[in-house]
Amino acid sequence: MKWNFTEDRAIYAQIVEQVKLFIISGELPPGSRLPSVRELAAEAGVNPNTMQRALTELEITGLLISQRTLGRFVTDDSDLIFLLKRETARKKIADFIGDMSKIGYSADEAKDLMNIYTEEKSNE
Repeated sequence: MKWNFTEDRAIYAQIVEQVKLFIISGELPPGSRLPSVRELAAEAGVNPNTMQRALTELEITGLLISQRTLGRFVTDDSDLIFLLKRETARKKIADFIGDMSKIGYSADEAKDLMNIYTEEKSNE
C-alpha cells in the first residue's frame, strides 16, 4: 500500500481515509487480513499508536473486524463497502462541483464538460 500524508490534517484521519480508499478500490479486498499494527505503522512511517487509533475507528464503522489471535480483516459486508464507495463518490462529485463553481461554471456546465471529457477519453 502506498501512503500519502499532508500536514493540513491529523495523520490518523488521513490513515482512515486512505484505508477506506484501499478497501473500495479493491487493494484491500473483502475478507483480506491486514498486516499487524506495527507492520502497517512501519510501512506508513507513523507511530504505532496513531495507526492503532485509525484502525480502531475503522472497526467502529464495521469496515474492519478484529479476531482475537488472528488479526484484523476487511469486512465481507459488500453492502457496507458499496455504501462507502457511493458516499466517497458523492463527496468527490460535490468537491468537483464546488471547484468548478469557484472558476465560474454552473453544475450543469460542469456536467456538460464531464460528458465531453468522457466522450473524448472513450475515443482515444
